[in-house]
Amino acid sequence: MEGKYLPDEQPLGGRTILVGVSGGIAAYKAVDVVRRLARLGADVHVVMTRAATRLVGPATFRELSYNPVITDLFEPHPRVVMSHVTLARKADLLCIAPATADVIAKMAAGIADDALTTTYLACRAPVLLAPAMNDAMWEHPATQENVGRLRARGHVVVGPAHGPLATGHEGRGRMEEPHRIVEEVRCLLHPVKDLLGRRILVTAGPTREPLDPVRFLSNRSSGKMGYAVARMARYRGASVVLVSGPTWLEPPAGVEVVRVETAEQMQAACHQWLPEVDAVVMAAAVADFRAVSPSEAKIKREADGAPGGGDAAGGRRLLLELVAVPDILASLAQRRRPGQVLVGFAAETGRLEDLAREKLRRKGVDLIVANDVTRPGAGFESETNAAILLGADGTRTEVPLVAKESLADRILDWVAARLAGPARD
Repeated sequence: MEGKYLPDEQPLGGRTILVGVSGGIAAYKAVDVVRRLARLGADVHVVMTRAATRLVGPATFRELSYNPVITDLFEPHPRVVMSHVTLARKADLLCIAPATADVIAKMAAGIADDALTTTYLACRAPVLLAPAMNDAMWEHPATQENVGRLRARGHVVVGPAHGPLATGHEGRGRMEEPHRIVEEVRCLLHPVKDLLGRRILVTAGPTREPLDPVRFLSNRSSGKMGYAVARMARYRGASVVLVSGPTWLEPPAGVEVVRVETAEQMQAACHQWLPEVDAVVMAAAVADFRAVSPSEAKIKREADGAPGGGDAAGGRRLLLELVAVPDILASLAQRRRPGQVLVGFAAETGRLEDLAREKLRRKGVDLIVANDVTRPGAGFESETNAAILLGADGTRTEVPLVAKESLADRILDWVAARLAGPARD
């Protein structure tokens, strides 16, 4: 889902978004769509069909959007004249969620008999639809034909998803979740598309190196930084492959996800994709060591035949023999072709810049993103980060504490500029 931002960071600041709400039971989900868009800084205006007002009160949308709600063509707007035309011209995007079969049919046919469909005809901004209806209605040839006509006009259709429906059974027709809809809004409205036609490989999360069937060596990485890079790269137009270690995060919409567990599996996946990508951002926190001989059975606290109990001083001691895992970053640097951009990360606990510069030289990469994981708000599992970007070309950029998506954008600024330059030997 979309990342969290500091109070002064507004990814949708200055953007005007119209949210159309039609009369499906999923109208309650539109409340969360509006809330999320407003929280990201957008100027949100809601247009409702008459049927929608019977499911969710206009006052709810008014309080969350901080703007009057349009429900009737003939009801004067307190701020603008001919609101359906004025707001349609002002809008940067029209998002209709939920989009019922009825509204989709009217849009396809050009019928304008209420505030929402009239606003649609007057709007020249990009249009995003989140269909929601019974699965039989979605699968009907008439609906599919209408959706096809709207796609042919360049409209983006998100969903519907497969899941429980209002009728009590499961099928495809459920409105996509609000955070996915907001992701698509952000992708459409991202001001920079400098990675169009590029393919980016991103690694994220920790790796796990087994000790026995139930235990493993790992680290505290949540994967949030790598997932933020993958999301922002997609927003900027890239085709993204995300190689992810174990994490509870939901992958960004529209990226190809390759799930791995060990460092060897991550290395194999990266080498498989390396010939097909323009850049690699190695944000994963790869475990440094693995057990030489993982046990095939669970390691017991007491040795077989030994009595149980004992305190910490007198209990059984277990010695683990460890060996270093493959150096994925260095191996990618050795195999990359001319022109590929390679970004590494240095998570340190002291002597940040000295250690990062040494890693930059030793690994043979183009950029090192160095961060002090002991700094409050900038370590593992946090929503924010601060870093120093050190380039092999001698550049140095210090990024203060910002949301991880903001730092991801700064990293991608560097990657995009490097890709736009001449190929290197």
